[in-house]
Amino acid sequence: MSERTRTRSSSRTPGTGFGRLSTSSVQAIVDSRRKRRSFWQQLALIGPAFVAGAWQFGPGNLATAVQAGSGYQYTLIWVIVVSTILMIFLTDMSVRLGIVSPVSLIQSIKDHLGKTVGVVAGFGVFLVTLCFSVGNAVGVGLGASMLFGGSPVMWTIICTLLVASILLVKNVYRVIEKVLIAMVAIMAIAFVTTAFIANPDWAAAASGLVPSVPSDAWLLVIALVGTNFSINAAFYTSYGTKERARSAADYRDITMVDTIPGIVAPGIMTALVIVVAASVIGATGQAATTMAQLGSIFEPLAGPVGTAIFAIGFTGAAFSAMIANSTAGGTMLSDALNRRGEGMRTSGTQKLISGGILAFGLIITVLFQAAPVQLIVTAQALTILVAPLLAALIVIMANRKSLMGALRNRWWQNLFGAIGLLAVLGLSLRLISNFVLGG
Repeated sequence: MSERTRTRSSSRTPGTGFGRLSTSSVQAIVDSRRKRRSFWQQLALIGPAFVAGAWQFGPGNLATAVQAGSGYQYTLIWVIVVSTILMIFLTDMSVRLGIVSPVSLIQSIKDHLGKTVGVVAGFGVFLVTLCFSVGNAVGVGLGASMLFGGSPVMWTIICTLLVASILLVKNVYRVIEKVLIAMVAIMAIAFVTTAFIANPDWAAAASGLVPSVPSDAWLLVIALVGTNFSINAAFYTSYGTKERARSAADYRDITMVDTIPGIVAPGIMTALVIVVAASVIGATGQAATTMAQLGSIFEPLAGPVGTAIFAIGFTGAAFSAMIANSTAGGTMLSDALNRRGEGMRTSGTQKLISGGILAFGLIITVLFQAAPVQLIVTAQALTILVAPLLAALIVIMANRKSLMGALRNRWWQNLFGAIGLLAVLGLSLRLISNFVLGG
C-alpha cells in the first residue's frame, strides 16, 4: 500500500516534459544542501562561467579599460563593478536554464516562445559575435606585430587562417589552449604586480566607485558595458552547462565555485587595468590611442620589456577570443537553423558560420586600418544594440514555471535581471542617438 502511495505521489509531478523537474530532481536539490562535496569534487564543477569570464577578458576589454584609465583616470571604475554584478545574475540564470532544459537554450526558446523568436535569438547572437570578431581580429594583428614586427594586417590574416585550421582539428586546440591561458596568465600577474609598483592613488580609485559619466565618454562607457556585461557570453553559458550534464543537485556548488568567481575574476582584473592605466599612462595627460601607448602600461614593472609582456598577453587573449567567439556564433546560429551537429560533432553549417565570423573580422580590419584602437572600442560598443533582446529572453525563460520548476527566478533575481535589461536598453538608445541622430 505504501509503495502504491509513493508511486502515485511521484507521478503527479511531470518528468522532463518541457524541462520540468521531477520529484527526484527536487529531492536532489534538497539532498545537495545536506551533503557537502569535497574540495576536489567542487573544483570539478568549474567550467562554463570561467569560460564566459575568459571570453570577456579579451582584446576589446583590455583596449577599452586602458583607454578608460588613461583618458578619465579612475572615474569609470564603477562601470566595471556594476557590469560585473549584473553579469553574475544573468550568467546564473543561464546556468539554471542549462541545468533544467532537456534541449539547448535556443531550442527551448523555440518550444516555449515560438520558432520565430528562437531564430531571431540565434541571429541576434550571431550579430554580436560579428562585432566581437572585429575587435579580436584587430587585436591579434596589433599584438603579434608588436611581438614579431611586420604589418598588423599581415598578422591578422595569418592568425585568422590559423584559427580556421584549429576549428577543423579540435584536438589541436586542447594543446594550444594551454599555451594561450599561460600567455594571458602572465599578463594578469603583471597587472596585479604593476598595480602596486606604480603606487596608484587608491583613495582616488575608491572615488571611482561613485557613478559619473564625463560628457565625452559615453561611447567608451557603452563599450565597457558591452564587453564586461557580455550577454552573449552569458547566453552561451547554458550550452556549456548542458554539455557538462550538470544537474539540479550541482547548482548550489556551481554558484559558489564557478558562477561567482568565474565572473568576478575578470571584473577585478579589468578594474586593475583601469587603475594601472590611470597611474601609469594617465599621469602623462594623454589617452592611449595607439598600441605603443597601450603597451607602455607595464614600463614601471619591466621597463622596455613591459611592452613585450603586454603584447604577449594581448595576443594570447585575442587569439583565444577568436576561437571562442567564432565557435559560439557558429554553434548558436546553426542551432537556430536546426543545422547543429549531434552531441560533440560539429556540423558543416557550424563550421561555415564560424568561418564567416572570422572572415568578417578580417575584412573589416583590412578596410579600416587608420585608427585600430578606436575601431576596437566602436566594435565593442555596437554589441550593446542586440544585448537587450538576448537579456530579455534569458529573464523570460528563467521565469517559465513549466520549464524551471524549483529553479525558477526569485523576486530578487528578477530585480537584478530587470536592472540589467533596462541598463543595456538605455545604452542602446544612447548609442543610436549618438550614431544616427548625432546626439
